Formats: sequence, structure tokens, C-alpha cells
Amino acid sequence: MKCAFVGAGAVAEQYATALGDSPLNLAAVCDLDAARAESLAGAHGAAAYTDLDSLLAAESLPLVVNLTSHAAHADVTETCLRADRHVFSEKPLALDADRAADLVATADDRGVALGCAPINHRCDAQRHAASLLSDGRFGPIQLGYVHAHVGRVTAWHDSPDSFLSVGPLYDGAVYPLSLLAAWFGPVDRVRTADAVDVWPDRESRRPDRPAHVEATLQFAAGPAIRLTASLYAPHRSREFTSLELHGDDGSIYLADAGALAADPETVRVGGAGRPYVAAPHPAPRRARPYLSGPERVATAIGRGDRPTDSAERAAHVVAVCNAVERAADAGGAVDVPPGDLEPRTPDTRSPRVRPTPPSERIRPPETDRAADAPARPAALRLPPVGFGCSRYRDDEYVDRIDSIATAVDAGYRLFDSAELYGNEARIGDLFDAPGSPDREGVFLVSKLWNTNHEHVAEACRGSLDELGVGALDAYLLHWPDAWAYQGPLSELAELPPDDQEAVTFPTDGDGDPETVDASIVDTWRRLERVHDQGLARTIGVCNVSSDQLETILDAARVPPAIVQVESHPYRPRTDLIEACHAAGIRVLAHSPLSAPGLLAEPVLAEIAAEHGTTPAAVAVAFHVDRGVVPIPASDDPDHIAANLAAARLRLTDADRDRLADLADPEFDR
Repeated sequence: MKCAFVGAGAVAEQYATALGDSPLNLAAVCDLDAARAESLAGAHGAAAYTDLDSLLAAESLPLVVNLTSHAAHADVTETCLRADRHVFSEKPLALDADRAADLVATADDRGVALGCAPINHRCDAQRHAASLLSDGRFGPIQLGYVHAHVGRVTAWHDSPDSFLSVGPLYDGAVYPLSLLAAWFGPVDRVRTADAVDVWPDRESRRPDRPAHVEATLQFAAGPAIRLTASLYAPHRSREFTSLELHGDDGSIYLADAGALAADPETVRVGGAGRPYVAAPHPAPRRARPYLSGPERVATAIGRGDRPTDSAERAAHVVAVCNAVERAADAGGAVDVPPGDLEPRTPDTRSPRVRPTPPSERIRPPETDRAADAPARPAALRLPPVGFGCSRYRDDEYVDRIDSIATAVDAGYRLFDSAELYGNEARIGDLFDAPGSPDREGVFLVSKLWNTNHEHVAEACRGSLDELGVGALDAYLLHWPDAWAYQGPLSELAELPPDDQEAVTFPTDGDGDPETVDASIVDTWRRLERVHDQGLARTIGVCNVSSDQLETILDAARVPPAIVQVESHPYRPRTDLIEACHAAGIRVLAHSPLSAPGLLAEPVLAEIAAEHGTTPAAVAVAFHVDRGVVPIPASDDPDHIAANLAAARLRLTDADRDRLADLADPEFDR
């Protein structure tokens, strides 16, 4: 779609950087400064204008991108709308709430689209924060703090006059206010506000409006938010455009409400009184360009829509800024008209991590097959990285509950448990406590221990009782070996380690494992009955060879949905994994970091250095890159967050070749 840029200053250059890969074609540029218009237009083969009316008369292009100074936005937008052009405007939409509302009404009346920056609510960090807010773990959000420190524009901006004219609200505060309005809907009242006319005496140019503003905003959906916007506090301050929200059961911190990309530390979470931990977006870093706002409007226009939703939100933000100024002048509370926004709770979810109800989480098996052909397993949507809940580490028992709680805060949503670990009751208590995600936001795995091959239903119900859930997302056979029954393995963690060993590793008179005659096929049929009873949504196996898996597949009425095996660059299990993927079976990799010498491997160190990361991150990314879900475990909060963030690492073909060379043929069986 052809478009025009009106305004050729610094922000226009930022929009123009993405034109090479954009469906938008810059056909014209208009700026009062002829040299600036010609420079930008010449770089993109566009026509240059110094008069907007002349551009609109000469050019038939449908979309105008308004990149003029703050105070000029409303006039330029109105002129273009009345010329029946679609408009995307930089923020603010206007400086007066009535004028902003009139612009939206004009677009509606004339049947044209009107969009407005910022686009931050659609960027990865903000969408990830919204996905965490939407899974119920924070409880109702009642309090928050937001900052917008534009800083001393006379020191860092080539053309500071526009910023000095409008003050910090209409430039900086727009970012967190737009995001909060997208999440919670309208502000209905400014409870209190104050404006401080503070500025360095040495500066010859001073703001036309107070340089520092503070206010408490009451959202109709419930939260009370303290807003600080400043031209005096430097834009390099600790709180730039940060946002922190507190609910009954936890807190979330967004370091930059205007961020165009999600860095690993951008989002942090503190649950139920626990320390904050990084909650990294588990998808590769993707910086959204400024131009994606106009592109989105153009896409909607192309399908026949005429959207004004972002402009309606922008008009409400202008109304909030106006109300803050009135409250500061009056020294009392001021109501804010809601406009067209409705109160809501955050539900803007990242497509990779959004909670998925069971009906969507498991797609139905294929039905267009011969009646006697084996069913294909249900295809699972799983997070890229899971968390291992084993209590074993270096042959010792380790209490993992604090680590599991940290993993919940960091954003893990697949948890790999087992009756052998003995801590399922404590895990159940954790997920039942305030500050935990809704059940349907978590994928819970448990595993049948070797002593219960002939008592599958009893063991499964025992795990369900301890976890406090009605059904497991996956119930797996822990090992193919069947040992003598020792009774229910409930709350093993409460027993001394020696007693735990006695009931979980029974031995005969010679000190060898006390086995029973239970074939893997017989055990699988018992697992199928557990699935039939609705106790497990899917079933699977662990620690199997290719031959053992083939035996199960040949006999299965309900095929495995998951296979879990030890895997890492030394033991990639390539043949088994490829066979699983060909059969529609998801693979989980346990012990992805624990192979002796793996994290000291020079090849991993070299790849890590090239990507600016760690060998552990490369080892985790090795699995994600192959469509395998690694389930690392750690007791270190930084490592827990880093392992999840490793899903963001993109390996190159050269990386894959070097990692493939590490495979040990003797070990990889």
C-alpha cells in the first residue's frame, strides 16, 4: 500500500528504517523544512512536499503516517481525515480530550481508519507480561506504580522544543498509560495529582508546562496506579518507563513499558512474598519496528476494515493527561470520561505461552484411517522448556519446593514430577496456594514407578491425590523394568532416605533388583485404562530404546503422546527422536545439562561466546532447536531463569554441525 510521511524529523527516520521489508511503499514525504523532506524522500524514491494540501491534491495514496511535532498532530490528522485518507498518527493523538474525541468521530463518520501510537501493547515483553497476568496467579491487581522519565530533552534530543512545549505527560506518560488502558480499560478518576515546576537554573530553555508530575489514577477495573512523569528525572534513571503491579497473591515488574523487544530481564515476577526473579519470554528476541503500527492499519484496510480502536484508546489517554493537569491545578480529585473503553482484565496472551484449556491443548487424533490401523497420538502443544522436579541431585536428596516455586514465578508452565520423587504432595500444596497459576495454565506430568507396573490405577490415583488435581496432563511409565510391588508410595519425602530406598529399590537375596513378570505391553494396557478413565489426558513412556518403543506402538490402542529420554549433545538420541516426531510423538529430554563434562565442553563454550551466552544455554537451545522439550532442574534462581531464557537462542547451521560432532556413538543408544 502506498503511504505518505508527514514530518521528516528524527522519528520519521525511525519509521523509515523498516521500509525495505515492509508492504508499505513510501510515495511521498511532506515537511515544512524542504531540505529534510527532500533528504528522506530521495532516500526512498518518494516525492517531496512542503505543503500538506499540495501533497493531498497531487497524490492518490490511501494512507498518511503523521510524524509531525506533538502540537501539530491533531491539525494534520484532521486535514487528512477530511481528505478521506486513512491516518496513523504518532502520539499523542491530540493535546485536548475533546479534540481527540472529535478526530475519532470524524474517522467514523467518513469511514476511514485512524490509528495511533504507541504500539507497545503488541510488543513481546508486554504481551508476555499480559500472559502472566492472565493466568490467575497474581490474584486481583489492586495497586501499581508507573514511571515515565523522559529526561532532560535539551541534552539528548536535537529538537527539544516540542517536548518542552507539551511536558512529560503527553510524551512519556503515554507509554505506560496506553499499556494499562489496553490491559485494564479506562481510568475513571484521578484521585490526586501534583505538578512540580523544577528545572536546572543553568538551562536557557525551560518547559512550558511543569517538568515533573505525579498522580494517583483509579481504573474502573479496580487498580489504583501511581503515575510519575518527568522531564527533570533523567531518562537514564533506574525507572525509565517502568511498570510494577501488585495483586493479592504476587507482583510483576516490567522494566520498560515502551520496549519494542523482550530482553531476558525485562519482566520480573515475585510470588507470594518470594524474591523477584526474571521471567524471560521463552521465544527468540523479536524487535517490533515502529512501522508495524501503520502496517497493521494497512492490513486491516486491505481486508475492508476501518479500525479506530487504537485511536479510541489514545483519545482516552489524552483525557487522562488533561484530568491529571486539572487535578494538579485544583488540588483535588477529577473524574475522567471513559470514552468508548470498557473495563477489562488482562487477557492479551503471547501465542507461544498462553494458557491452553484441555480441549485445545490436545488436538483430536486423526479419524480418516482404516478401522484396523493404529491411531496416531494426539498432538500436544507444549512450552519450549519444562522444569524437572526430581529430588535427586548428585545421588543426594534435595528439597526442590523453593526451586519449583521460583520456576513458577519465572514462567515455567510444564512441570515434570514422579511418584519416586516423593514430593508430589508438597508440589500440590504449592499449586493450591495463592500465587500459583490457574490449573489450566500448567502442564503437569507424573510418572509410574517400577514397583507399580501391576498397580497402575492405584499409583496414578495416589499421584492425583498428592498433587490435588483431577487429572494429569501426562502420565508416563518411568522405566520399562518391573519390580516387586511394595505398596502405595505415598509421601516418600517424609521417610528417612534409607527407608525410601528400601521401598523404591527392592532387592532379592543376592542384592539384585527384585523383578516381577510384567511385560511392557501389559503395563501399557494398564496405562491405556487409566487414560480411558480420564485420570490422564495423555500417556507416554520414559527411558526406552527404539525397539521397546516399537513394541509399544505395535500393541497400542492409545499410542504414546510423549517419550521422555536422557538427551544432550553427547547423547542426542537422533534416530529415536526422529522416529517419534514422524509418529507425532513429543519428546522430553531429561538430564539435559548433567552429563559429565558437558558444561565444560570447549565446543559449547565456543558457541556460547559467539552468541554472548553460556554453555548451559547452548545445551538447552540444542533441544529446543530440534523440537524437543528439555526439562532442566536447578536450585539457583538465576540458573532457573537462564534455562528458560535459553529457548530464545537461535542456533546457526554451523552451530548444529559442531554440536552434531559431539555425539558419542557408543553412548547414544
